Amino acid sequence: MKIISLFRNERTLVEKARAGQREAQKALYESLAPTMLAVCRRYIPDLHFAEDVMISGFVKVFQGLDSYRFEGSFEGWVRRIMVRQAIDFLRKKQFVEFEETPPEPPVQGWESADFLELQEIEKMIDALPEGYRTVFVLYAVEGYTHPEIADMLNISESTSKSQLFKARKRLQDHLEAQQKTHYGTR
Repeated sequence: MKIISLFRNERTLVEKARAGQREAQKALYESLAPTMLAVCRRYIPDLHFAEDVMISGFVKVFQGLDSYRFEGSFEGWVRRIMVRQAIDFLRKKQFVEFEETPPEPPVQGWESADFLELQEIEKMIDALPEGYRTVFVLYAVEGYTHPEIADMLNISESTSKSQLFKARKRLQDHLEAQQKTHYGTR
């Protein structure tokens, strides 16, 4: 894809998109869409729903371009919008169910993931229940803190910690089963 030389600078591109120039908006969309679809897909396993969420996220991005202050990366700003859109989608569809239980001690042994391919890990994460997966991705992938996750999802911090623990435990159990199968001990 060739972008008009006028749009080489991201700041210029954003400013032109703010002014309503469709070519600039298209260039922003095309440059960020693959990454943002991956962000949405982490929360929403169904590709069609993830694409819908990404598109509605870009609508919010273009409607809110005036609020972007060029502090931090533009991609990071867009990513936060996509994460919130994905969480809103999950809330509206009532996919996210959280269990109110106290957290248990952290799980050890992530070293066993050395032999796994990225696609296998994604499948394992996709197989987690919605609540576990959402908290896991927010914490482990996106880097949000438990207070931030609790605020975003309207849950307690202890519920966030519990969901993360349970997600890690399920992933570890799956890893151990994979490792046994991989090394021929099963």
